Amino acid sequence: QVQLVESGGGSVQAGGSLRLSCVVSGYTYSNNYMAWFRQAPGKEREGVAAIYTGGGSIYYADSVKGRFTISQDNAKNTVYLQMNSLKPEDTAVYYCAARVYLRPLSQTGLERLLLTRDFGYWGQGTQVTVSS
Repeated sequence: QVQLVESGGGSVQAGGSLRLSCVVSGYTYSNNYMAWFRQAPGKEREGVAAIYTGGGSIYYADSVKGRFTISQDNAKNTVYLQMNSLKPEDTAVYYCAARVYLRPLSQTGLERLLLTRDFGYWGQGTQVTVSS
């Protein structure tokens, strides 16, 4: 049974930091895209960062570039999202997602994948609240 379990959400003041973790089990971690999405109330779910577990491909949404960092620990089947300089507009439920890909995509292809949200496996989400 495939499971993606997020943790690390919470409430912080603007300018603060949080680190989200997503542990993957029951799933071959190699040759996958792991992504972080977020969904604020009344808004569509949007992709904020993605990483290819085989290396060579990372994506950040413009809204988080320079503030968020996605990374992974292959030995622990875990992907992280370090979030710095948080803003109230970062408030959302953050979801981890996984999809098998045999090779990394181009940046354009990855952007398209994130827009379609065509990922086979999703975590349950973790709430991030940033107060001003």
